[in-house]
Amino acid sequence: MDRHHGGNSGGRGRIGKIALMAVVSSLVMGLFMTSCTAGGNVQRNAMPQAEEYSGEDLTKQMDVEESRESSSVTKAANKVMPSVVGITTIHQEEDTVFDSNPEVIEGVGSGVIVSEQGHILTNDHVAGGDPDEIRVILSNGEVLEGRTLWSDPVLDLAVVKVEGEGFPAAQLGDSSNLEVGELAIAIGTPLGLQFQHTVTSGIISALNRTVRISTERGENFMEDLIQTDASINPGNSGGPLINRDGRVIGINTVKVISAEGIGFAIPIEVAKPVIDSFKATGTFETPYLGVFAYDREVAKFFNRGLDIPKGVYVTYIDPRGPAYKAGIRERDIITDIDNKSVNRMIELRTEIFKKQVGSDVTITVVRKGQPRDFTLKLAKRPGDG
Repeated sequence: MDRHHGGNSGGRGRIGKIALMAVVSSLVMGLFMTSCTAGGNVQRNAMPQAEEYSGEDLTKQMDVEESRESSSVTKAANKVMPSVVGITTIHQEEDTVFDSNPEVIEGVGSGVIVSEQGHILTNDHVAGGDPDEIRVILSNGEVLEGRTLWSDPVLDLAVVKVEGEGFPAAQLGDSSNLEVGELAIAIGTPLGLQFQHTVTSGIISALNRTVRISTERGENFMEDLIQTDASINPGNSGGPLINRDGRVIGINTVKVISAEGIGFAIPIEVAKPVIDSFKATGTFETPYLGVFAYDREVAKFFNRGLDIPKGVYVTYIDPRGPAYKAGIRERDIITDIDNKSVNRMIELRTEIFKKQVGSDVTITVVRKGQPRDFTLKLAKRPGDG
């Protein structure tokens, strides 16, 4: 698995075949109607579409729909394009063994401006890890210095800030009610900065995908991702995935390198509490529950005897975290947070991110078939200072 995307979808050849089939079907149906009408047993308007809708008409309609789709992509892309940025980073790694000159590692990615104050949403693997230098390239070519305010390697999200006011902020959509087959448009900086603001389009191919990622910090499972066939290449990481209205529904993150047309984006819902906090207060402290859990579908791969009708399955508890101290244990099934149902990890994270460090929350779990409530106080994420 690679933290970039790829894939494309075509359709002119398929449309030609459909049109040919429609012509043949129309001719056969016309003969059928003639013979039936001669017998006097079928009304003339019994199958009006067969008489009035030829293969040529079908082809024309498809051309019109294709033109409308292209127009939708153009309008949506133009709406969000000013908010899309290129991001370059520099890390210097010193060789402590041979005391040689530090190795300079450069990275290139994308991001999207989400506030007029200059907050930019991107990937952790683009801007996380405390880079020595961050440069943000705006749509007008202006280059600004940036700094990472927050990052989460598990979610692969980060917030970068550039100084200034009045930046063109993208509008955020709703990723909680997406449907397979919807239009999906990706914008970013593939294959280096010379291809800035590349636009590709496709559809949402699947929802709630889980992928296993190998990173410098270890293995990571990313859950509840949006799968798309919009063509995305190295460098598009951190760029927005938008809908036909030009609203951000996801942040591009990884690609299956062994297959074409399979890329993934992080649903925007999980990032909204983070963005809202930065816009309102200028800061965000990550609330920490101290559990690692799987969606119930994924959990069955690790324990085939599991039967989880709802909730998420706890596989690890940080013994220093608030969940363990409150009494929650491995193999518990978390079903509710403050009486709000959670059935996926993204729902659990979103609800936790809506809280503040120090907030009291009630977690409902199912243990050995019986529901139990635990009240705990959310802590600050370890390592946040």
